[in-house]
Amino acid sequence: MRVIEIHHSAELYDLIVSEQAMPTPGPHQVLIKTVAAGVNRPDIMQCKGLYPPPPGASPIVGLEVAGQVVEVGSEVRDFKIGDRLCALVNGGGYAEYCLVSASCCLPIPNGFSFIAAAGLPETFFTVWSNVFDQAQLQAGERLLVHGGASGIGTTAIQLAKALGSQVLVTAGSDEKCQRCLDLGADLAINYHKQDFVDAVQDHTAGKGVNVILDMIGGDYLPRNLKCLSLDGRLQLIALQNGSKSDINLASLLMKRLTVAGSTLRPRSDEFKAKIARQLYQIVWPLLESGQINPVIDSVFPLSQANAAHRLMESNRHIGKIILEI
Repeated sequence: MRVIEIHHSAELYDLIVSEQAMPTPGPHQVLIKTVAAGVNRPDIMQCKGLYPPPPGASPIVGLEVAGQVVEVGSEVRDFKIGDRLCALVNGGGYAEYCLVSASCCLPIPNGFSFIAAAGLPETFFTVWSNVFDQAQLQAGERLLVHGGASGIGTTAIQLAKALGSQVLVTAGSDEKCQRCLDLGADLAINYHKQDFVDAVQDHTAGKGVNVILDMIGGDYLPRNLKCLSLDGRLQLIALQNGSKSDINLASLLMKRLTVAGSTLRPRSDEFKAKIARQLYQIVWPLLESGQINPVIDSVFPLSQANAAHRLMESNRHIGKIILEI
């Protein structure tokens, strides 16, 4: 099968199409003939040597796929050959065939193409597990999302709005802010033009937000704490501005704040299966009814994986970048 391999040269990397043997599923796995794969920020980090795959995972880049089942393991009961699935994977997405734990698969929503379905797993698993499962965002509460125009951000806006919350976002251009507003955001803050702490305080009349989904880290941490309401929850999922920060711990005590963080890839199949069940029960009907739609920025053929990565690194995209296998 064709796969993408990472070739390093000095501090740069190239993604090269090569050939590998097709894998065989274990008892609890399915083999998917991949039609499309999502491109995600952790893929960039892996290519730079900053985010190695967990033990036992495929070294091939790619964390989400959509395609058809061509082989099932001996213990798999929920899926059969020919089923159209999208799946969260620990690696192996940039390839013609991908091994997946059956517990991390979901049927492609009715009416969805493989391209659209490939943009679902990584973002929806991430948003649901962090914003709703861990931070417990409730209807009527306020959510602040940093990077509102990203795949994660466009997903969080739509999902939180559909479930009854107010959504505030930050983004890096007026165009991105407008797209966030078009998706339902109540406030979009261009962080190049306005301090997001002041904007949040003005919009909420000083009350702050209940939950923050942050992929920036670094110097955003003390500013995030200023934006949180009493009993507010900060959920960290990435550290684009670095892993170090100085904060006044007194604010955590006085406002009863919770600061938590998580990475999805190393979590167990059992945890991911729980999230998959919740998505299927609560979110999949919203997708099939058209209340929520993945935002697809661009689609590249597998041979242009380098170009797809360069676009993501440029931060010019809005929504998801997809590889068509």
